[in-house]
Amino acid sequence: MRRYNPQYCSLPRRGYESIERSTPKKGYGNGGYVTRKEKPLAPPKAMTIVSRDMSTLHSKNNLALLQTDGIPRTRLERLLRERAIRKSAKSSNDGEGEGSSTQAHESGEVDLPSTQQESLSSDSGTSSRAFNDQGSSEPTPKATASDDACEKKGSQASKQRLLVVANRLPVSAVRCEDDSWQLNVSAGGLVSALLGVKEFETKWVGWAGVTVDDEKGRQTLTQALAAKRCVPVFLNDEIVQQYYNGYCNNILWPLFHYLGLPQEDRLTTTRSFQSQFDAYKKANQMFADVVQEQYEEGDVVWCHDYHLMFLPKYLKEQNSNMKVGWFLHTPFPSSEIHRTLPSRSELLRSVLAADLVGFHTYDYGRHFVSACTRILGLEGTPEGVEDQGKLTRVSAFPIGIDSNNFIKALQLPEVQNHIKELEETFAGRRVILGVDRLDMIKGIPQKALAFEKFLEENPSWQDKVVLLQIAVPTRSKVPEYQKLSSQVHEIVGRINGRFGTLTAVPIHHLDRTLDFHKLCALYAVTDVALVTSIRDGMNLVSYEYVACQESKKGVLILSEFAGAAQSLGAGAILINPWNVSEVASSISYALDMPADEREKRHYHNFKHVTSHTSQEWAATFVSELNDTIIEAQLRTTQIPPPLRIEVAVERFTRSNNRFIILGFNATLTEPMNSVGRKDKLRPDLEEPLRKLCQDPKTTVLVVSGSGRSVLDDNFGDYSLWLAAENGVYLRVTRGEWMTTMPEHINMDWVDSVKQVFEYFTERTPRSQFELRDTSLIWNYRYSDVEFGRLQARDLLQHLWTGPISNAALDVLRGSRSVEVRALSVTKGAAIDRILRKIVQDKGIKKPIDYVLCIGHFLTKDEDIYTFFERPIPSERPSSSSSSSASSERPQAQVPPPLRMGSRAANIRRQRSMSSLEPSTSISSLQSLQEQEGPSVLDLQADNYFSCAVARERSNSRYLLRSSDEVVQLLKEMADHVEPNN
Repeated sequence: MRRYNPQYCSLPRRGYESIERSTPKKGYGNGGYVTRKEKPLAPPKAMTIVSRDMSTLHSKNNLALLQTDGIPRTRLERLLRERAIRKSAKSSNDGEGEGSSTQAHESGEVDLPSTQQESLSSDSGTSSRAFNDQGSSEPTPKATASDDACEKKGSQASKQRLLVVANRLPVSAVRCEDDSWQLNVSAGGLVSALLGVKEFETKWVGWAGVTVDDEKGRQTLTQALAAKRCVPVFLNDEIVQQYYNGYCNNILWPLFHYLGLPQEDRLTTTRSFQSQFDAYKKANQMFADVVQEQYEEGDVVWCHDYHLMFLPKYLKEQNSNMKVGWFLHTPFPSSEIHRTLPSRSELLRSVLAADLVGFHTYDYGRHFVSACTRILGLEGTPEGVEDQGKLTRVSAFPIGIDSNNFIKALQLPEVQNHIKELEETFAGRRVILGVDRLDMIKGIPQKALAFEKFLEENPSWQDKVVLLQIAVPTRSKVPEYQKLSSQVHEIVGRINGRFGTLTAVPIHHLDRTLDFHKLCALYAVTDVALVTSIRDGMNLVSYEYVACQESKKGVLILSEFAGAAQSLGAGAILINPWNVSEVASSISYALDMPADEREKRHYHNFKHVTSHTSQEWAATFVSELNDTIIEAQLRTTQIPPPLRIEVAVERFTRSNNRFIILGFNATLTEPMNSVGRKDKLRPDLEEPLRKLCQDPKTTVLVVSGSGRSVLDDNFGDYSLWLAAENGVYLRVTRGEWMTTMPEHINMDWVDSVKQVFEYFTERTPRSQFELRDTSLIWNYRYSDVEFGRLQARDLLQHLWTGPISNAALDVLRGSRSVEVRALSVTKGAAIDRILRKIVQDKGIKKPIDYVLCIGHFLTKDEDIYTFFERPIPSERPSSSSSSSASSERPQAQVPPPLRMGSRAANIRRQRSMSSLEPSTSISSLQSLQEQEGPSVLDLQADNYFSCAVARERSNSRYLLRSSDEVVQLLKEMADHVEPNN
């Protein structure tokens, strides 16, 4: 596991404007440090440890979670510490509030965050109750503690603010005749999960489910919702129709549940798709604007579900420092399904703007990473998805329920009375229960057909078992749902007519919801719960059933296509709902299951349900998000700062002899991920490059790993220097190619490596290999991404165990390529020979006082960036002297000191030098200066700019995001070239 400097992990949470520390800096050699002042990392308030928490940790024997100095040194240690703190805090809160909690349950009410009081609604939409409009809207003192209180010794830490952004608020608004508003609890799994979360100061942002066009109505609704800590987003009828009913429910929801895109009228769908997509983006922008109005520094913004896939992107565009998490409550389909969506790439890139992306199961997260890899061509890692150094963490967070609410509800007199009534009604019969929304994905027809099959194969059970099916109506005006309802009623009627009697029927089907107390009673008397979803994000009904079965210990039959199968699979009977015979056999096995097996299965499920609660789900997600921000800040310290183009241009104009080194691929060409990209110079670079080449004060060198013919085709008409195959070949455009290859290089390995490359080219469709004088390159840029990577891994194993096992070679693995080259054939190793030849040929008399080096180079070739760096002194300068030196410089962007000659000396020690001409011996840049005098190089730190293009992990000083910024830089330089030179 990767470890970080403990300084990073133990920074004070608040109250410090700046800190001074020594951190390693890439490009400074071994042991080089620079002392600098930096803005401190500011982990969120939720991660603050106060003295009470620390004493609890010690008293609970949790010292194993901490290092000997009390500082968590790794990400896992930080998360374990936060988990221990949450558990200890929960124990204290449970003990202190036991009496009030019992009283609340006796009255049928549930404590809610921020003093709201609502009834819990399950994921099946079984209950709905109005808010207590007389309730106080004032937050508790704990929730309103100021940030300053966190810094006072012994004071209690304030809660972290959590902005929950969802398509629907946890309430639905109904307008009364006097322009007042009645607020009713909305049904849904998200509401169920988050209403019990008390660790954060939560505020909801979303649509209230009603269109309000007049200003007075908007003001009164906003005020009414503010008392419940809710903020409305006002959507008009057209947006709701196109965005919600259209793109969300007609495009995304079916696709994510493997139902595919609409097929009834493909032409109509194609015509309306773009307008729905535009409305989707517009609605997401409206949500982002409201969030921005409510946002305060340090808040965590938690975006939910497929309705808001563009929201992370819009929020980050408004404030790049905002902590943004996104969670999907539905399945995420495989990449082969997702790639059928016309807007596939835009949706993926928008979600990747979030810091943390969460899913219910590992499979959903794996599908998301695979889609980003196959569709966007990005790098998938065990931690998430990486794009040019920016890591979006992807992880699984199985949602839970407030299990205590169900367990305690079973003791209420009202629930006990319902239990007695149900036991009398179904006396002598075993009860099988299904609670679902009347939806295509819930598999209700499959469930009925399987029960029919069971009755056919087990006649002895025909009058001893009953199936209770609660089908909660949803989208009843949609034709597809009306058709489904008719189909279910037809199947149920046929089965009841076939196996029913005058006094009893085998299936009791109800198209309605049940209130919370009746539902708990029904769960308690059930012998077998039957969940046959053909595709379900999680399915919390299975959790609710297990929570209510502590006494009876019934059996859970669970579809393997429900997300809950990955959490409750240890105790449930997993079935394929499409296999009617298998489901029928599972029903028979569950009814005849021995008591000891039932108890063992129930133990596994009950333990999971009671430990993985909704509160723990939300707290874990926010804790991971906070830690992801910390790690992102640590990575940012290793990323080169963006190049300030105006500074580079200003230094260019003030210099007298400039040396510009340019890479070719992805630097002077189109970006690497451009559609139809070719190894061809960008047209918008032709004019500025020609101006720079014609300037007598400027020497331009294009250095590339490409072959000589590629550079000839692109730069034959320019007056510049070309270095092909990583500097092995060199020529000025008016001259002939000459070799800079060391004479002693052994190339006997080429034939054996070539055979391996040919073999894998044949095995990997659309791959190719290129043979050069000093290297071989196998490229799978156009192959299937995942298959190409597997083949590349296999190829490397073949190489290391065969042709190059004892050879002195460099093997470089690029993003979509594998290259084998002779040892020390790098751009940095060749630059000293190239520079000497250029100085000799041009007869340079004025010293070179400006160097610009730009490229999208492999890590092995980035020694070209550090070639001009000055050695770091053996003793690090003090912080005071460092600060004073930097303050004397006029530019805001101050580069590190140079180390001229050190790289050349390094090269001289590693290998003997070859010659450009038979009679000339080249040693290094240092020897070049000795031979040519002090006039060859007079380079100050402010005049050296090494820039990586689209590679955030780099040894360069600065960063250019893409070749578009290269165009901007070279154009501005060309505009400052004196025309009369």
